[in-house]
Amino acid sequence: MTPTGKQQSALAQPLVLPSPKRVAAYLGLLVLGAATGVAGALVQGGLFPGGLLLALAGAAGLYVGGALATGTRAGAIAPAVGWMIAVVLLTASRPEGDFVFGAGIGSYLFLIGGMALTVICATLAPGRQTGGPDARLGK
Repeated sequence: MTPTGKQQSALAQPLVLPSPKRVAAYLGLLVLGAATGVAGALVQGGLFPGGLLLALAGAAGLYVGGALATGTRAGAIAPAVGWMIAVVLLTASRPEGDFVFGAGIGSYLFLIGGMALTVICATLAPGRQTGGPDARLGK
C-alpha cells in the first residue's frame, strides 16, 4: 500500500527472496526435470507414437504439477530448465560416434514438442497474486 492508500502494482512491490524450503523445492523440480528429460529421450523412440506421447505427457505432468505444488510460474519453469539441460546434453554426439537421438521425425517432435509444452505450461501457470481487489471486476 502506498501512503495514499492505493494498492501498488506487482512490479512496483519490493523483491522478496524465496524461503529455503521454496529454493529446495525448485532444485528438486530441476533434478526431476532432468530425470524426465533423460527418461523421455530413452522412451520416445520406442513404439512410435506411443513412446513419444508418453514422454511428452510425463514432461507436461511434471510442469503442471510443479506449478500447482509451488503456486508460481517458477514451479513450471524449474523442471523445464532441467529437462532442457538434459536433452541438450543428450543431443551432442560422443567421440565414439554414439548418440541418443536418431535423425527421425520422432526425435524432432520430442524436442520441439517439449519446448512447446514448456512455453504453454509456464504461460498458463498461476502467477504472483497481489492480494488486492480485482481491477477488471470493479470490486
